[in-house]
Amino acid sequence: MVRLIPATERLIRARRLIQQARELSVPSTGLGRSDFSYIAQVKDLFRQAKDMVKFIPQTAGVSAEMKEEVERIYEEVEQATRDLLY
Repeated sequence: MVRLIPATERLIRARRLIQQARELSVPSTGLGRSDFSYIAQVKDLFRQAKDMVKFIPQTAGVSAEMKEEVERIYEEVEQATRDLLY
């Protein structure tokens, strides 16, 4: 049986995934930030973070603050994408 993860835990896990992407070391050999495996790892972590919180706003009984936190997660992902990949 699948265990449901509370919304607050989902937010924490999403932020942890974003932090993991920021901590990935840029390859020193080859293409550096343009290395395809590095880009794929970063994008996969960001996808996981977005997937972790994407249904929270549609859940019944979620507070406005929680919905704002989800928006902040999306903004953090976009900012981290700009910082790490461009």
